[in-house]
Amino acid sequence: MTKKITVAVLFGGQSGEHEVSLVSAHAVMAGLDPERYELLPIGITKAGRWIAGPGAHAALIAAADHSQLPTSFSSTDLGNSPEAADVLTLARTGADNLPTPARILPPADVVFPVLHGPLGEDGTVQGLLELAGLPYVGCGVAASAVGMDKALMKAAFAAAGLPLLPWLLVRRAELAAGAEEVYARVEAALSYPVFVKPANMGSSVGVGKAKDRAGLVAAFAEAARYDRRIVVEQGIPAREIEISVLGNEAPEASVPGEIVPSGEWYDYAAKYIDGASQTLIPAPINAALSEKVLELALRAFLAIDGAGLARVDFLLDKETGALWLNEVNTMPGFTPISMYAKLWVASGLAYSALLDRLIELAIERKRS
Repeated sequence: MTKKITVAVLFGGQSGEHEVSLVSAHAVMAGLDPERYELLPIGITKAGRWIAGPGAHAALIAAADHSQLPTSFSSTDLGNSPEAADVLTLARTGADNLPTPARILPPADVVFPVLHGPLGEDGTVQGLLELAGLPYVGCGVAASAVGMDKALMKAAFAAAGLPLLPWLLVRRAELAAGAEEVYARVEAALSYPVFVKPANMGSSVGVGKAKDRAGLVAAFAEAARYDRRIVVEQGIPAREIEISVLGNEAPEASVPGEIVPSGEWYDYAAKYIDGASQTLIPAPINAALSEKVLELALRAFLAIDGAGLARVDFLLDKETGALWLNEVNTMPGFTPISMYAKLWVASGLAYSALLDRLIELAIERKRS
């Protein structure tokens, strides 16, 4: 009998996307073939405590903000493990006896960090796993860090000659020193509407659309709650086109899809709460544009030295037809109804097979 592969699944985390991570991890753990894999659930609480064991996921669900859980995640999904989590203080911090990274984490053949946002998707956990010598699913330290930071990402895209809308970087310290000057600088460089975003955040957390000066002030205040660096982007009347990328040195791209948000734009509520946004797969675009999306997606993935997976998002101008690269998400939402997985299903790769391939890619990358 072939020995099972032990997969440590990390979930939760300290970012504003904690609840999204719980839902993604539930789907991943349910989708892994129990005949092939031995699961080791490891939850990270909002306070940064690491807990492991069969009840770890249920424990974090119980403590979660249920108003932030996607509506597709029903009460029947709250876990079928009645036992409490086996609490392990994985990051022991005795001043005289600091453990090596390899001893911080329980033994596993591969780690699947289903973590979204800062302190999980941004290279921090990836660095820990590198030090521990553990193979892991997804992008490495540099690609995760650049993919999380919208300003660094745009700089990498610009260096690769990829099409970007005009944007500005504003530091929270600049706002404190002279907010009026910052507002004037934005209005001189861009035209309303603009999108104001924390540089390091996902799932549209902290993002605001400003149509005038009052909206700009409010959007900066909200974004500054989440990051000391804030990106301001030119808004356009756009269709949202997304494509999934899979692979290491020779990545492949799925068919493109289109998001039709339920609201004015694709904010957190439209993504997860109201359940009214639509996905069109494949995207209703012509063959030439589809090929262009595929080409640019692979170039964007390689521009940040991506590995394993990413979802690449584009904005298609409704008025001019111009195609603009928006961002790369190195650990997108991972439920079977999330766009990343749905695009691969439409391309002929089932959800369970997608998980198998990601684990294979993680092991291949470690060996290389």
